[in-house]
Amino acid sequence: MPICTGRTVIITGAARGLGRAYALAFAAEGANVVVNDIGTSLGGEGRDTSAADGVVEEIVAAGGSAIANHEDVTDWDAAKRIVDTAIDRFGDLHVVVNNAGIVRDRMFVSATPDEWDATMHVHLRGHFCLSRHAVDYWRAKQKAGADPAARIINTSSGAGLQGSIAQAAYATAKGGIAALTLVQAAELGRYGITANALAPSARTRMTEQAFAEKMATAGQAFDTMDPANIAPTVVWLGSERSAHVTGCVFELEGGKIVIEDGWREGPMVDAARRWTPAEIGDAVDRLLAERVPPRKVWGAG
Repeated sequence: MPICTGRTVIITGAARGLGRAYALAFAAEGANVVVNDIGTSLGGEGRDTSAADGVVEEIVAAGGSAIANHEDVTDWDAAKRIVDTAIDRFGDLHVVVNNAGIVRDRMFVSATPDEWDATMHVHLRGHFCLSRHAVDYWRAKQKAGADPAARIINTSSGAGLQGSIAQAAYATAKGGIAALTLVQAAELGRYGITANALAPSARTRMTEQAFAEKMATAGQAFDTMDPANIAPTVVWLGSERSAHVTGCVFELEGGKIVIEDGWREGPMVDAARRWTPAEIGDAVDRLLAERVPPRKVWGAG
């Protein structure tokens, strides 16, 4: 029995890679899918709407329900039109999957303001604009006495959770998305809205270049880097069955499902008085010796 029959989902960046896998999987589980993608390059340049149209054709040919949308998620008014399009076409909206993103790999010492701003714009503003308009719709629905059974699914990254060499802007944006998810979950539960985030590891245009060796699993008995491996968890999070799950960050790779443990208080020392500067070094060294070692930054030695 399909678990998303009759539910409507907007997926951004849905023309390729992970977004395409999500779109196909949601459609296979009975959802109406809005395939949003403006068709830019990895760096965010250019426009090509044919890829999104192709995903829709694939879904419809398989008996599913989908429409293409080529609006820019970073544009406030355009994001509203995406939400309106879903509601006008399918009568309702239940799920937003914020997947669209760009990457501008650069060592921090070489990073430019324009690259930094472009990365923040697509990832952070893009997540904000679409979700904000969707929440307006869901909040009004809840206030009218209905349960929207709504889901926000954001996209963070291992780079955002532990850092990544040569990806200062990307890692910062993805870390911000993880924090945004926690706030959304805390604030929006009263309206029947859950918010969770993904940190997926799969073969995409971004990862094929940055982590070529790790991504080379195609042709193996189990292709752990196939984007389709990530989709089942995303579809379940978008279903009504996940109503009890919110504020979580899921790290997904192959057949692995991990819930991140987040920032927690580690070792502590309390002098019960004001410290002197000369005392701090010994105290910090003791705390460092007692803490659980953090994961290494991606690409670090």
